[in-house]
Amino acid sequence: MATETRGLVEEDTKKEPPTSVQQQGYTLSEQDDNIAVDESGLGVTYYVLASISFIFIVLFFPLSLLYTIKIVSEYERAVILRLGRLSSKRAKGPGLFFVIPCTDTVNKVDLRTITLDIPPQEILTKDSVTVRVDAVVFYRIYNPTMATINVENANSATYYVSQTTLRNVLGTKKLSELLSEREDISDEMQKILDEATDPWGVKVERVEIKDVSLPQQLQRAMAAEAEAAREARAKVIAAEGEQNASRVLRDAADILDESPASLQLRYLQTLNTIAGQNNHTYVFPLPMDLLFKLFSGQQKPAPV
Repeated sequence: MATETRGLVEEDTKKEPPTSVQQQGYTLSEQDDNIAVDESGLGVTYYVLASISFIFIVLFFPLSLLYTIKIVSEYERAVILRLGRLSSKRAKGPGLFFVIPCTDTVNKVDLRTITLDIPPQEILTKDSVTVRVDAVVFYRIYNPTMATINVENANSATYYVSQTTLRNVLGTKKLSELLSEREDISDEMQKILDEATDPWGVKVERVEIKDVSLPQQLQRAMAAEAEAAREARAKVIAAEGEQNASRVLRDAADILDESPASLQLRYLQTLNTIAGQNNHTYVFPLPMDLLFKLFSGQQKPAPV
């Protein structure tokens, strides 16, 4: 029995508590907008004001409908605060809903995707290079209640968090990584921003780096470096070509040396090539052996 009891206690310990944020009598669930509202502490003031409001609504009907009926669009939700406390278990909308004029405060929240343009930021990279980088953040509010209760202004907070995240992430990257790994950097920023804004009911969908501006001196230095590298590669390629050509010529000379007749055929081929290119050129080939005998016969012996 003791062993079974201990096993049950361990299983209960391993179970994680439900993820939620509890604040002053209500619970914010991260899965949906369902709110557990505790209205036990509203007090007598609430009931007095609510009674007076209902009396005025009845007395001035139907004119009072202009103040008691609200409309929100398909892309909006309304969070109602009754005497400063969250009154509804779920954000209202879309469509018509009823409010009490004297006690209810309506906060409309836009659920559409918002484009946030981050202005150019002066950033010092890991290899001590100053660059100007601007980016674009796409986000939307998925929980209107959390966006209203947990943060004063969700859009402004997301804007400043995006700026600081851009500086912090790019400050750990080298210039080469910043220029060649934009997609990886964007994914890393998206994960960091999504985690930071999740308690506010904000979902960061995408982050894109628009432009990376380099100083003029650095651009000229990089251009000179690239040009020098291209010239060096061109010289190496030309030297390798000459080396290969010399090897081929050496092999051809060895083959011609083995067969004297092949050299005569080479002479004839050269004449054919010259005749095809320029017909006004006349070439009279003479055997090298004949010239050698001719010049050797003209030499006179030296006197004794």
